[in-house]
Amino acid sequence: MDLPETRYAKTTDGVYIAYQTLGEGPIDIAWQFEWLGNVDAIWQARRYAEWFRGLASFSRLILHDRRGTGVSSRNVDPPNLETRVADCLAVLDAAGSERPVLGASMEGGAPNVLLAATRPERVHSLFWWGPAPRSTRAPDYPWTWDDEALDRGMRAVNELWGTAAINDWYYRSSPEDAAAIPDRDRIPVDLVGRQTVTPDVAVQLELIWRDTDVRGTLPAVGAPTLLLAGDQDKEAMDYLASLLPHAEVRLFDGVSDLLPLIDEQPAVLDAIRAFIGVETPPRDLDRVLATVLFTDIVDSTKKAAEIGDGKWKQLLAAHDERTRAELTRHRGREVDTTGDGFFATFDGPARAVRCAQAIQASVRGLGIEVRAGLHVGEVELSGDEVQGLAVHVGARVAALAGPSEVLVSQTVKDLTAGSGLEFEDAGDHELKGVPDRWRLYRVVSV
Repeated sequence: MDLPETRYAKTTDGVYIAYQTLGEGPIDIAWQFEWLGNVDAIWQARRYAEWFRGLASFSRLILHDRRGTGVSSRNVDPPNLETRVADCLAVLDAAGSERPVLGASMEGGAPNVLLAATRPERVHSLFWWGPAPRSTRAPDYPWTWDDEALDRGMRAVNELWGTAAINDWYYRSSPEDAAAIPDRDRIPVDLVGRQTVTPDVAVQLELIWRDTDVRGTLPAVGAPTLLLAGDQDKEAMDYLASLLPHAEVRLFDGVSDLLPLIDEQPAVLDAIRAFIGVETPPRDLDRVLATVLFTDIVDSTKKAAEIGDGKWKQLLAAHDERTRAELTRHRGREVDTTGDGFFATFDGPARAVRCAQAIQASVRGLGIEVRAGLHVGEVELSGDEVQGLAVHVGARVAALAGPSEVLVSQTVKDLTAGSGLEFEDAGDHELKGVPDRWRLYRVVSV
């Protein structure tokens, strides 16, 4: 088999992301691997090879290994969603892809959701096989693995990763119809697993996914989205479609969560081809997903009275200078100042949290303390102004923070799994002028 050439895209932080392109179709498809992925090794699995060559028959297909895995840089921390989005954009830029279709299966679709919501101008549409917006069962999301099944999976990763025994475990743990798959159509989980990550990194990736939940981001995805699954997953697909503004569901009889075999399920590729066959015109980009950050100086009125107007003006200027320096360093966008505070937006929640902490550390040397609050939500863009409910939520969260404290909403916590950030539960709160009660979390470390 002739294999595509593997190239490297270099990220802004110096990490090398391995990628391949194949096909010459009229539109680009950028694929995100799920838990197994190595751009060189996947071609040794018939199921993968036929799936990707099928996609490349009507597109230019772009594959890449996430950082820390495969033939991308391995000497780095496993990436969270925000980093995966940034790395994907680096690959798209290197490949000269301006507005691709984003494709994935299972948990691989999570970074596509965040990319489509935060950078809608870079996304044509999405398709998602066997969507898994979260991996852990919840009262409002019963369509996934229970704790016992997840624990069995973690033990298998710890004890069997990369060995022949993991192949039998993998197919015994899959739906019953997977047991009937002949050996030639099975994924060599041991081989691809070894060439994807070492056992310790496999555990880290599993833990990141267990803490991730992108359901709160789905309503901000303005791009057309195709959800594909077996007909046994109809209830779950209808639920996800209700959260996506422009979703279409296609169900197929006799398939499991595994990528379908093309010779047995050609209708799956036909559905994707039909879905992306008509060029979608660029949308009016007046709504995007963003992380909003609000900061303000604690007891500013008291401090101003203590030191006098002249010194207060100098102190405020020094505060503003240090805050702007951290916003620039963390790639935040200053939207407005509020006298003794700032309102800024970010396209990545982890960077926003770290920026808030960096601002607090920087201005502490001036003898002042800053509180900060963050939320992720859809915002409305009107010229240089940023408006919407997410802005009000972020401001109300900040108002509840104490001196040198960073408070965040549940959505921020859910989207920063794997970033190294740690949180403690700050309880449910009513936010003035905002409906419902909101679960907040206090950032306790970086």
